[in-house]
Amino acid sequence: MDATREIEVLIRAKYPILFISSWEERRVEDAIRKVCEKLNRQVHTWSVTQGMQPAVRRASGPVKASSLPGELEALAQIHESAEFTVFLLKDFHPYMKDTRVIRLLRDLAARLRGKAQTLILVAPQLVLPVELEKDVTVLDFPLPEQDDISRQLDSVIAAMKDVPNVDVSLPDDLRESIVRSAQGLTADEIESALARSLVEEKKLTVDKIIEEKKQIVSKTGMLEFYPSSSSMKDVGGHDLLKDWLVKRSKSFTDAARDYGIPFPKGILIIGVQGCGKSLVAKAVASAYNLPMLKMDVGRIFGSLVGQSEQNMRRAIKIAESLAPCVLWIDELEKGFAGMGSGVSDSGTTARVFSTFLTWMQEKTKPVFLIATGNNVQQLPPELMRKGRFDEIFFVDLPDTKEREEIFRIHLSKRKRDPKKFKVAELAKATAGFSGAEIEQLVVGALNHAFFADREVTFKDIKEEAETQVPLSRMMSEDITALREWATLRARPSAKLGED
Repeated sequence: MDATREIEVLIRAKYPILFISSWEERRVEDAIRKVCEKLNRQVHTWSVTQGMQPAVRRASGPVKASSLPGELEALAQIHESAEFTVFLLKDFHPYMKDTRVIRLLRDLAARLRGKAQTLILVAPQLVLPVELEKDVTVLDFPLPEQDDISRQLDSVIAAMKDVPNVDVSLPDDLRESIVRSAQGLTADEIESALARSLVEEKKLTVDKIIEEKKQIVSKTGMLEFYPSSSSMKDVGGHDLLKDWLVKRSKSFTDAARDYGIPFPKGILIIGVQGCGKSLVAKAVASAYNLPMLKMDVGRIFGSLVGQSEQNMRRAIKIAESLAPCVLWIDELEKGFAGMGSGVSDSGTTARVFSTFLTWMQEKTKPVFLIATGNNVQQLPPELMRKGRFDEIFFVDLPDTKEREEIFRIHLSKRKRDPKKFKVAELAKATAGFSGAEIEQLVVGALNHAFFADREVTFKDIKEEAETQVPLSRMMSEDITALREWATLRARPSAKLGED
């Protein structure tokens, strides 16, 4: 049910006290005034700074001066007021720890239940003493939906269409991207982001909306807003994985919902260290034009009893409020390393992991989860089953063709022409090297040449490769075991090629 419609139903049904949890005080007040105008009810608002507006005429006579504290005087005025009134108390939650306030609210609940009067409390967080649990009805006032954002966007366009040097024309695909990206923001935040975009860019863009979401994440401390500086062009190899991701890039659109396609859940990428798992994760956010959040599981765990579970729920709520977005968890098995040690941490890790698993299975918001892992032996089986992720990919060491591509990428990133280096010969000389190790070969050769005060050459990179021992040789047994595991349990990220 629509929040405004639900408020109307509860007022007409004579529910005595409502508690609306929302940051959007202005939207809530507008909705209440709209309902009261329809029901022919008078609205009185109270705040600690403004008092009761307008002043309430009590049933027994006019307003009298009072020596009571403001919060108690407000409740006293409500207690003696006439019928067909609605009272909106703003940020009243700090006073609900006072036993006198609790008692007055309980008295009011009994008095208002049979009258055409309603008391509405609005605050950004829910504070409800146990004594009031049966007397107060809690409502969540949702953030602006797509239709609300679209109307707000139309009003901005109408207001700015005649302003010189400002382009407010919007193609359908850009409009949908802006509306989709703005979900999770308050109406005021959307207005600020659109205004900033028009001031800085002289047009409406998605970038400023993502900047606004970055501000929200930075204030919480639970998640980290990760800039998507990489693109799919920076990823060498992994053709099957990149093709899978590209084919799902349209799955976040409304057309996909109409076609019957659900929001993508996410992917688990496992494989050899240094072969581009994290790089792929960062490139996805850029390719999908979505904000990227990184969850450091270490930040979730707290020292107090129940704090870790609460932090996980809060992190999930933040991610969902910013949806659609990409949520990245790097080295998943290390984050939940305490799964097998329930005695030492009193089962905290197991409970946190259970909360996370349930959310993965049941989530309805478009949060695309990308998890990476190295040691599959530490991953619990319940994480691997279908339904948690859309697909599990195995990332192996690059073959000869992929190593050529990786050399070209890293040489180009460092302003060198790959054609001047015998890339094919370098690729053959680096069998068993990972992408990260190839990058370090290029960096090492650049350092050597820079110290000698000359330009880097093919010979520098070749000599650097000859002195390095790749991880695939040092841990050949572990990598062989990982490949055997992945053969029947995961999807390869690239076609098998020549090594």
